[in-house]
Amino acid sequence: SPQRKPATKIRDVMTKDVHLARPGDTIQDVAGRMARGGFGFVPVADGDQLIGTITDRDIVVRALATGAASSASVVEFITRDAQTVLDTDDLKVVLDLMGARQIRRAPVVDKHGRVVGVVSLGDLSTRVKEKYAGETLESISR
Repeated sequence: SPQRKPATKIRDVMTKDVHLARPGDTIQDVAGRMARGGFGFVPVADGDQLIGTITDRDIVVRALATGAASSASVVEFITRDAQTVLDTDDLKVVLDLMGARQIRRAPVVDKHGRVVGVVSLGDLSTRVKEKYAGETLESISR
């Protein structure tokens, strides 16, 4: 049987079912969605445009630990300079980014800047050849 070529584009491995938050969403609402969905990373978009990301850790460290009300807007606690990748980029682009920036997840945007997915180390390590992803996993885990 002919060997299947490994997927090479980010769109082939990204999670397409992406949960977006809006700037005015409360931290309680976003935390609740994270708890129900079993994920800890949410891109934050104003209309179609990505303005940042928020993680469960951001909610704990930036919001709860500083005494923020559960009704506070998520926009106050986001990471604004989110590192994005293009859905048409090769996997090497996101592997290099994750290794260099020590990040585990990145929002995926299309050529118009719209969020179309999220790519994580988990997506990569399960879908890419072990050796290829293994090198990046090692450098991030260090």
